[in-house]
Amino acid sequence: MVDKNKVLTLTSTFTKSNLPTKDMSIDSIMIEGYASTTDTDRQGDIVPATVWKNGMQNYLKNPVILAYHDHSEPVGRMVDHRIDGKGLWIKARISAAAGEVFNLIKDGVLTAFSIGFRIADAEYDAATELFVVKDLELHEISVVSVPANQNTLFSLSKSFKNDEELKFFKLQFAPKPESAKGLESTMEANSDTTKEWNMDPKELEKLLADTAKQAAVETAKAIAETQAKAAAEKALADKAQADLDAKIKAAVAQVQTVDTGAERLLAEVEKRVAEQEQSHKAALEGLEATLREKAAEIEAINKSRMQFQDPKSGEMPYAEKEKAVFLSKMAGKSLEGTKYGRDMVQKYGAHVPSATWELEVSLNLEAEVRRRLVVAPLFRNIAMQTNVMTIPVNPEAGTATWVTNAQFGAVPATLGAAGASAGNTAVHALKEITLNAYKVATNEYTAYEEEEDSLIAIMPVIRDGMIRRVARAVDKAFLLGAGSGSDPVSGLATQATNSTGNITTSTPSASFVATVSTLRALRKGLGVWGLDPADVVFLVSSEVYYNLLEDTTFQTMNQVGPQATLLTGQIGQVGNSPVLVSGEFASAASGAVGIIACAPSNFIVGNQRGLRIDTQELVETQRRVMVASLRTGMVKVTANYGAGVTKLVYSA
Repeated sequence: MVDKNKVLTLTSTFTKSNLPTKDMSIDSIMIEGYASTTDTDRQGDIVPATVWKNGMQNYLKNPVILAYHDHSEPVGRMVDHRIDGKGLWIKARISAAAGEVFNLIKDGVLTAFSIGFRIADAEYDAATELFVVKDLELHEISVVSVPANQNTLFSLSKSFKNDEELKFFKLQFAPKPESAKGLESTMEANSDTTKEWNMDPKELEKLLADTAKQAAVETAKAIAETQAKAAAEKALADKAQADLDAKIKAAVAQVQTVDTGAERLLAEVEKRVAEQEQSHKAALEGLEATLREKAAEIEAINKSRMQFQDPKSGEMPYAEKEKAVFLSKMAGKSLEGTKYGRDMVQKYGAHVPSATWELEVSLNLEAEVRRRLVVAPLFRNIAMQTNVMTIPVNPEAGTATWVTNAQFGAVPATLGAAGASAGNTAVHALKEITLNAYKVATNEYTAYEEEEDSLIAIMPVIRDGMIRRVARAVDKAFLLGAGSGSDPVSGLATQATNSTGNITTSTPSASFVATVSTLRALRKGLGVWGLDPADVVFLVSSEVYYNLLEDTTFQTMNQVGPQATLLTGQIGQVGNSPVLVSGEFASAASGAVGIIACAPSNFIVGNQRGLRIDTQELVETQRRVMVASLRTGMVKVTANYGAGVTKLVYSA
């Protein structure tokens, strides 16, 4: 028997809409076409456009595009669709991360959509062999190769082994005569008992509920029939008793003396009446026992019924995703290799690939690192494809020329006068700067003996520690980095070493306190870079921060908060320039930097990739190491007049 809930497929060609005209790298391909049309194919199958309005509701909650109908191989997402008189038109974005499938689509090998769906209602006319789909549910959309026979692109027959199986499937949707409906229900009931239980959790829950409901109906029906039968028998017995009583009374009236025969007859009648009452009582007791047995069975079914959550009806909270992914990294297992991960996949759907969760967690962990940074967010950020990038700049464009007619005196040039009127030619002094993205990493070790429960308990400590270490390392490098050796990033303090305008002061003591005037002097040292206070940022140590709190002219955040820029670590403003405090400054001592004033527009920060977490087994030490790393770097654009950085340095 062919199951009416069988998942069918339709195939149709698509076109690529944004391939580059030259050989260049792209990160995605847009493909579009009709996933289904309203045409009647040679098998007499029709899929009207009206079925898609309700048939796509569940799919639109997670419109993932698969490859070859494989739920473990997502390659993109549907970004647009429309339903018109021709059918269902869709547009999808295929990610370059799909690898081989992406290249096959790009090369024109995979050029067809194939949709998987279940028919909920249809109508089949055996005389005309016309099969019209009236309702369906879209399960998924895949990219596949184009079949050899173009005439069968929209035929449902491809979903069946042969024509007989297709015909039998369609006959199940044909109108049934009244005489066959009872037999049909019996066959469907028998079919349900042999149907495989490898089905959607929602269908399984519905089937269990229908089974319990049917059992209750049958039990109630049996009770009603038994009670009706008992009532009918009791009515017959009462009538017989009444008739007998009437006959006895008539006989007694006729015979004034009672002989022994009449006594025996009366005794026999009473005996039979007692036997009938006993039989009725036993039948009722048996019926009550059956009812109690069925009631217990129904209650047991309800209590043991499996509860499933439709994966499309609820989104998995991010906290649970992060815990599942982080635990798999710490345990050195796949996402479904841990008990916690298996529970999450079972609860929210196995169709969600682990790579999707891992990418989301990686991006969120990187965002948390960025939120902890004080210095790095000040500068322009660019994405780098490689760890070294060369950028052309034009540091000095020169000035235009005031045109005069020098040959005829120092007067403005007039119409028709001789002499040059276009001004002098300016030669662009282009130069190149090199931006490097250096790798910063931290690691954590866990022992093989640690169980999953203990890993979950220490997970927040490990996660927070790795994020804070990476954030502190990046901020310290951008602030004080030496630019060589194990400290490859050239920080702001190093960039200002050979600049004019730096201030040197004595070691902090009662005779020296940093004030607003000290910061203004540093801004003056920036020269042209300090003309616009909105383009200047002050970075101060904790010692200087407490000095500024004693200065009554310093505007703290409670005074300038509504106008202040939202920056991590901002404590106030000096002349409309934000003041940020950083804990990465060294303690006040000879040679230590206490204040840095900079123009962030003269610096560029490059990021090659986000935060990456890798795990490796160390068999020889029976440990597991987890490494978090990212690549970033900073470079100044021009070197004119102090490179846009000044600083205050303590001296002995």
